[in-house]
Amino acid sequence: MKTIKMTALILGALLLTACSKVSLENYEKIKRGMPVAEVEAILGAPSSCDETLGVRNCLWGSEKSNISVTFAGDKVLNMGHVGIN
Repeated sequence: MKTIKMTALILGALLLTACSKVSLENYEKIKRGMPVAEVEAILGAPSSCDETLGVRNCLWGSEKSNISVTFAGDKVLNMGHVGIN
């Protein structure tokens, strides 16, 4: 029983840590022209990405609270956010 509780606490802590990167403070660090690697250093790995004709759209977070970044090649083209403070 202790193992299950400890595992649940660790997983909860990991989820909170991952979510904390999707913040207004981190969003404001992202600038047009920034390389993908720098964005991922700030936000971590994206939740999802899709690519069409060399333009990649990536999302960090969930539908209700997220940061979206559009990359052309390796550089930030545009970015936006929903539900973050």
